[in-house]
Amino acid sequence: MSRKRRRPLALLTSGVLALPLLAGCGSGDDAGPAAAGPDIAPTAREKVADGGVLRWAVDSLPDTLNAFQADADATTARIAGAVLPQLFTMDAKGRPVANPDFLEKAQIVEREPKQVVLYKLNQQAVWSDGREIGAADFVSQWRALSGKDSAYWTARNAGYERIEKIEKGKTDLEVRVTFLKPYTDWRSLFSPLYPKQVTGTPDAFNEGARGTLKVTAGPFNLGAVDKKTGTAALTRNPRWWGRPAKLDTLVLTAVPRAERPAALASGKVDLAEVDRAGADRIERARKEAGSPAGAAGAPAPEADPAAAAAAATLSWAAAHGTDEAKAAAEEELRAKAQEAAARYPAEQAALRNFTVRRSLEPAYTQLALNGASGPLADERVRRAVARALDRKELAELVLKPLGLPARPVGSHVALAGQRAYADNSDALGGQDTKAAQALLADAGWRRGGRITEPAGAKAGPEAEPQDDGKTPSAASGPGTGNDGLYIVGQDDGSNGEARGAAADQPSPVLAPAPFAAQQKALLLAQAAALSVSAGTPADAKGAPQRAGDADEADGADGDASPAPAPAQQTRTSGSMLAKDGRMLTLRFVVPSGPGSEALRTVGERISQMLRRVGVNTETTKVSDESFFKDHVASGQYDLALYSWPATAYPATDARPIFAKPEPAADGSLLVEQNYTRVGTDHIDQLFDQAVGELDEEASRELIRKADARIWAAAGSIPLFQRPQLVAVKPNVANAGAFGMASPRYQDIGWKKPAKAAGKGSGAAKEKNR
Repeated sequence: MSRKRRRPLALLTSGVLALPLLAGCGSGDDAGPAAAGPDIAPTAREKVADGGVLRWAVDSLPDTLNAFQADADATTARIAGAVLPQLFTMDAKGRPVANPDFLEKAQIVEREPKQVVLYKLNQQAVWSDGREIGAADFVSQWRALSGKDSAYWTARNAGYERIEKIEKGKTDLEVRVTFLKPYTDWRSLFSPLYPKQVTGTPDAFNEGARGTLKVTAGPFNLGAVDKKTGTAALTRNPRWWGRPAKLDTLVLTAVPRAERPAALASGKVDLAEVDRAGADRIERARKEAGSPAGAAGAPAPEADPAAAAAAATLSWAAAHGTDEAKAAAEEELRAKAQEAAARYPAEQAALRNFTVRRSLEPAYTQLALNGASGPLADERVRRAVARALDRKELAELVLKPLGLPARPVGSHVALAGQRAYADNSDALGGQDTKAAQALLADAGWRRGGRITEPAGAKAGPEAEPQDDGKTPSAASGPGTGNDGLYIVGQDDGSNGEARGAAADQPSPVLAPAPFAAQQKALLLAQAAALSVSAGTPADAKGAPQRAGDADEADGADGDASPAPAPAQQTRTSGSMLAKDGRMLTLRFVVPSGPGSEALRTVGERISQMLRRVGVNTETTKVSDESFFKDHVASGQYDLALYSWPATAYPATDARPIFAKPEPAADGSLLVEQNYTRVGTDHIDQLFDQAVGELDEEASRELIRKADARIWAAAGSIPLFQRPQLVAVKPNVANAGAFGMASPRYQDIGWKKPAKAAGKGSGAAKEKNR
């Protein structure tokens, strides 16, 4: 039976599951404010023109329009949000609210002997074929997603498997859902709601909704999906009973991230999420708009272009010799670069007509620590790594230059503003160099330890760089950058010794083992103080090592007839830590793509922080395609930076991310989505209790207890909420950086010209480009 899966955002930089926004019912603001609100140029509908076309950049056209299939993506969700019923949407704090376009009310009407939820539907709600939305659609979707019929190819069924029956209420507008087991996250169900034509049979579910949706029910209908042009047109729904969509057409246009500034400048798109480099280009263009130089935004030409080209060619030839294929590829790259440079001044002139709207995504970036094997299998080392980090400094590094609130995230399961949010980081403790050193000492790691290596082994800058075979090395050509491996702590040929008296020197006093034991007890006490049940054991989790790790640690290769051991040479670890003849070195994997600069910068700063407590990092930059599949998901890393989307339903969605890995029959680990391989039985029990607790505040308190335990286990360290930067024309209304909120698609449009406001919509049909 499949679980609902949350898609990691390590490489997904688009908005997360955008659904229509509606301010509505819910309990008080007990969770406090969101870290940042939406930045969408909110505009009253009467000041928004009727008609027009808006072109909105997406990462790619979806492979399926069925949001419940494994290959659904962010564009699938965006289309579903505009064309299908969403019974609950997200407010500005990322909390679920009832959507009155589809619901008059929805509530639990019985708790004993079984939970019963009554949905009362908007009496005007109809599908685009004229049929009323009703119980038959609920029943069909439940049967498809319950997991009982394996003929349905579903990616998730969380919650649906807890339903016992669905029936019509007293009228056709009422739907009664009876649960076999209590389910606190019942609001997560039936959003989106598909028509029974899609979910009624396995064939229709598996294939019928992959490329088209013949029946819809939203402010927009699905028009043409053109794979050749990379566009999907959403057209105003004439049967929509709510406030009509302001736009005639909303065109979703596939544009790679790196190409978005050019696409904005050429008029291909009007709105696009961009990375910091793209945002900086737009800000620079706007500042230069009044510059007398006019073309000041153009890249400075080389003093001698011919000499520069010759030097670059010589540099590349020195690295690659006379490989003709590589030479041709290099020439092609050079030609493209020259074309881009020629286009740059005109693009900058066009980008002056855009602005950047800013908020924080409903997602957070974390440092993942792989606890399956190696040094991080020891929870003392994991906690030491966590205590070495200044999370506020890391948040400021990314968010402060963007003018966004730079606050570390204090929870694994919710973000500021959401009702389940509480800062439970005290269960682990904040940055404390001495505490980190004491934990490492208790684990047996010492400064100045003897390091034994085979004769001729190289370290630091003389060592061979590691490469995943998919990312060019540091010598892959002029201007490619150092995309191989570098070792923090061994970059100066001094065995990690700090350079100069000004270097950060931690205390030379190594705390004895009893101090570390007290530290462990203190962590558990802190977790207990945060409502974790007193007297519960530490839940330390042991995981089997990856094949070969034990042999490697013993210095044996495991062959029946081993080769003669090479001669050994001995050196000391200097200011870095060593144990059993080996330096404490962690493999740090980061993506190398053009949209991952911020992650790489954060990774470098983390490596510097770890060096201060004597921990080496070997950082390997890998291709975006390889990063998650070949490294994070497969466990081939010690440290990694990636993101998770926030959820309004943590009891359901967070459990598979932090579930204790279970051994499979073949000896491997079943990790679900817990790619750190760190978990405990107690955490699992708290999630299980929370999902079945119908008292919402009691359920949230159980979630907070689970979060405190997750902090104490130190498998993942939340760092900061991800920035959201959206380039848009200034006269686009009710769209931009939505933050935690769902878009309200029918309100998006073009602002009326100031002189036309209140004079009707005669000028509204003009081409808004």
